Amino acid sequence: MTDTAPVEIRYVNGKKDIETFIKLPWSLYKDDPNWIAPLIMERREHLDPRKNPYFEHAEVQLWLAFRGGTCVGRISAQICELHQKRYNDQMGQFGFLEAIDDAQVFQALLQTAKDWLARRGMKRISGPYSFSINDEMGVLVKGFDRPPCFLMGHALPYYAPQLEAQGLEKAKDVFAYDYDVGPDFPKVANAIIARAQKQGRIEVRPMRMSAFEEDLALILDIFNDAWSDNWGFVPMTDAEVKKLGNDLKMLVEGGYGQVAMIDGEPAAMIISLPDINNTIRDLDGRLLPFGWAKLLWRLKVHHFTDGRIPLMGVRKKFQKGALGAGLALMVVDAIRGYHYPLGAKRAELSWVLEDNDAMKTIARIVGGRHYKTYRIYEDDL
Repeated sequence: MTDTAPVEIRYVNGKKDIETFIKLPWSLYKDDPNWIAPLIMERREHLDPRKNPYFEHAEVQLWLAFRGGTCVGRISAQICELHQKRYNDQMGQFGFLEAIDDAQVFQALLQTAKDWLARRGMKRISGPYSFSINDEMGVLVKGFDRPPCFLMGHALPYYAPQLEAQGLEKAKDVFAYDYDVGPDFPKVANAIIARAQKQGRIEVRPMRMSAFEEDLALILDIFNDAWSDNWGFVPMTDAEVKKLGNDLKMLVEGGYGQVAMIDGEPAAMIISLPDINNTIRDLDGRLLPFGWAKLLWRLKVHHFTDGRIPLMGVRKKFQKGALGAGLALMVVDAIRGYHYPLGAKRAELSWVLEDNDAMKTIARIVGGRHYKTYRIYEDDL
C-alpha cells in the first residue's frame, strides 16, 4: 500500500465484507490504549437487517474503502423514515465512519455517502449516527485519555479535523459527565428534593423484574414525553423497545431502573447500566472459545464498580421549577442508593445536549464533571 495509490470504494456485499467492515477498527486503534474492542457477535447482529428493528423503518448502505488492496476506511449512509416523518427536513445520515489519517480516504467515503443520499432526494447530511440518535452517535472531540463507557463511541484525534477539512460543520455537541458515586448526596440536592416534596406525594420505586415489559414500557413512555422537544429526538418503535428489553434483561436487576410517582402518576424515570466495557476489555471482541464463559461469569458474579446512566427524564408537565429538578434528583439519588452499597464507585451521565441547561445543572449539582464531548456534523449535499 502506498499513499499515492488511488482510493477504491466498494459496496459491502456478503458476510466476508461485513467481517471486514466490523474488524477494521482493530488495525486503526491497535496503538490506542483507551480503545475497547466491541463484541463481534453484537456488531454482526446490529448490522443484520433480520435482527435489528432499525432496518424496518430505514434504508441503509455500507461501503469499504481500499487502497492497494488494503482496507483503509468504512462508512454507512442511511435514511430514517421516522426522522423524515417527524422533521420533514430531507436530512440523510452517515455513520460507522472509521479511516486512516488521510484526506483522500475521508473525501472518498463522505462523497460516496453524499451521492447516495442525494440520489434519494436528500438535501443535507448529518452524522455520525451508527445507526440512529438512539445508538452510538457523534465524533469524540474531547476526552481521548479515558476509555469509552458502554454504548458510547471512541475516536482518534484526527477524525474531527478530517471531517471539518471536508467542509462539515458542527451541528450540536453532546456531553458526558463523570460522576463519583458516594455514600451521601450533596446538601444542595437534598434541599431541592425537600422543596419538591412539598408539592405533592412523591414516591420512588425500583423497576419490577416480575413486570419487566410493563415497567420498561412505562419508563420509555416517560422518556419519549420528556425528550420529545429535544434536538434530533426520534422515538423508539415497539420493535426497538422489545429488542431493548431483551438486551437489558441480560444486564440489569430491578434496582437498575427507578420510577418516581407524584400523587400516583408516573412522573420521572432513570435507567442505569453496568459498564461492561471493563468486563469485555480482555476478550478482544471474541466470545469463542471461552469468552462466553468469562462474560457470563463476570455478569453474574462480578459487582460492577463502574456504570452508565443513559436515560433519565421528567415528564414535561412536571419539568418546571423546583418540582422538576427535585424529581430528577430523586431518581438519581435512588440509583445512587441502590448501587453504592453494592460497590459502585463511579458512573457516566451521558449524553446531555450542550444547550440543555436544566440537565447540565442537574449533572453539576450531583457532582458530575464534564469530561467527554461528542460532536454531530452537518453539511449540504
